[in-house]
Amino acid sequence: MVITRDVSFQPGVYWLPNGVSIGADEVVLEGNGALIVSSNTEGRGVTINRRRNVTVRNLRIVGFYHGIWANACEGLRIERCAIRSTHELPALEVFLDVWRGREEAYGGAIFLSGVSDSEVLDNDVQHQQNGIMLYGCRRVRLRGNNASYNSGAGLLLYESSDNVIEDNTADFCCRAYAPSGDPQRTHVGADAAALVIMCDASRNVVRNNRFRASGDGVFLGGFHKDQIKVPCNDNVFDGNDVSYSPNVGFEATFSQRNVFRHNRADFCNYGFWLGWSSETTVEHNRICGNRIAGVAIEHGHHNLIRDNYLERNSTGVQLWVNDDANRGAGLFRQFFPEGAETHETAILNNQFMHNDSGVHVWTERGANYTGPRCRALRVSGNMFRDNRIGVLFERVRQSAINGNLFEGNLVAAIKLVGCAEVSTEGNRV
Repeated sequence: MVITRDVSFQPGVYWLPNGVSIGADEVVLEGNGALIVSSNTEGRGVTINRRRNVTVRNLRIVGFYHGIWANACEGLRIERCAIRSTHELPALEVFLDVWRGREEAYGGAIFLSGVSDSEVLDNDVQHQQNGIMLYGCRRVRLRGNNASYNSGAGLLLYESSDNVIEDNTADFCCRAYAPSGDPQRTHVGADAAALVIMCDASRNVVRNNRFRASGDGVFLGGFHKDQIKVPCNDNVFDGNDVSYSPNVGFEATFSQRNVFRHNRADFCNYGFWLGWSSETTVEHNRICGNRIAGVAIEHGHHNLIRDNYLERNSTGVQLWVNDDANRGAGLFRQFFPEGAETHETAILNNQFMHNDSGVHVWTERGANYTGPRCRALRVSGNMFRDNRIGVLFERVRQSAINGNLFEGNLVAAIKLVGCAEVSTEGNRV
């Protein structure tokens, strides 16, 4: 079926194994709650290729590889559609490849490629592998969609910049992977995430979303598995909830100038994992109850962590240098020599309450180690109350712990191990 003018479906169930195609610009497809059904998970429910100002609304779709597929469109509007049971990889057998490009993309409810100046509003895209997928898109607004209970990505941005992601829900986007079918080695998450941002996806605004209990809340990666630098820079994350991840609330690596403010990242393994990131701002967030660390940054530099509330984490903020080349540091230093050392990071005006360690910074110690170190760090203006240790520095140099308030820390307010040129003046203990 090729639609070349405005169409309103009569309510009912339509078996259309080849789907429908929009064959003209300025077309409105009004679904009126009609259901399009395929007998398998192949093909496309609705195809929109190289069109302008097309609207699809109030349509229900079950089956197909992609429910709605759009390429090279402008002024596209997809609203109040419900799409279910598109193609999904079986559980336990596959660890997801988040670097697959558009030509080999996984199945999903809504697939947009090269779409610009468009809106995807109030759609129900739950219960399949992927909800809404953007490849090479610009200035697309995703608002009010529900992409929960997917086994891959609730929402995905790949090579897509200048988009707005707001007021969506993508809870419980997770999967399990058991290598060789061994349940004792099951990985919970397998790179599933509520929001995946990969491969030169920059200047996006992500605000007021609910990304809870997913493999990761947000998974942002800027270094391709084929060893290509593809940073995702200058993104803003404001007012989101990424709590209850079995892995990481916000993961953002190998990228610059991302801003995280007014978010909630509670009860994950890590609230924030920002390895090899730089010029990142983490401010005014609630970061509580994380099993390993609230904020973790290895080989990061020129980062700012300020005005956050960190309570009952194993470690509030941890920064470190990894000297084991077998765990990736040697490879990454070839591409990011400026990140060889953890340096020029400020931890300012935060509240650390009931953590095992409020701040822990260390250089890994190997035999006769003479490699990169943690240096030029500043911990100032913070309140450390009722932690086991307030600040623990191990093999850190040329840094300052100044002007902080320490109250009721069980073992020590400040503990220095093997440090050089570390100032501890002006603290109140």
